[in-house]
Amino acid sequence: MTRRGGVSTGPVASLNCGFGADDDRAAVAENRRIAAGAVLPGATLVGVHQVHSADVATVGDPWDETGKPKADALVTDRPGVLLGILTADCAPILLADPEAGVIGAAHAGWRGAHGGVIGNTVAAMEMLGASRDRIGAAVGPCIAQESYEVGPDFRAQFTDGDARFFMAGEQGHWQFDLPGYVLHRLTEAGLQRIEALHRDTYAEPDTFFSFRRSTHLGEPTYGRLLSLIGLRA
Repeated sequence: MTRRGGVSTGPVASLNCGFGADDDRAAVAENRRIAAGAVLPGATLVGVHQVHSADVATVGDPWDETGKPKADALVTDRPGVLLGILTADCAPILLADPEAGVIGAAHAGWRGAHGGVIGNTVAAMEMLGASRDRIGAAVGPCIAQESYEVGPDFRAQFTDGDARFFMAGEQGHWQFDLPGYVLHRLTEAGLQRIEALHRDTYAEPDTFFSFRRSTHLGEPTYGRLLSLIGLRA
């Protein structure tokens, strides 16, 4: 989903789907209803309390908004369930093995991708009967390398083997290639069918929300994009 087509106003206009933003809860609920209805009408939308971890939740009986676990990915084999991931510069990843009837959704910021959320999501899908040689993955809009300046403490989290994902920037700083790194981790997990949208959330203010852009502009809050995948009942 983009930021368009919702009912929110102000800095989070218009399709803000995150309750964590400084937004009217009724507006957020309506935006989520609009988004879910556009993808899989009548399905139950399920999310997690995202904490930039490598943890994956398996969805059996859907939980409500107040009972969601702390995790950064979800998997399910239940028809009529719509998995939702919120992002605002991090990479949303949607995964599916249509033959097995197993789907997954992951929130991959640098910390989660580095920590193993992608591989853990694939493994959790396999536990439900998926096969990694059949799983297809789509990487949605996220912050691009040109917009993602990082400092030496960030660079120190990665090994020399990851040097290709860093481009020299201002003195003592680098530009980090998050989408490239996410694609690398998907390939490393054994997936072969991978597509990426290659849209920069930071550089397209009319289309996407961006935490970093909102911070740089001194805005009081920032909206969240919602990425969705579901199985028809």
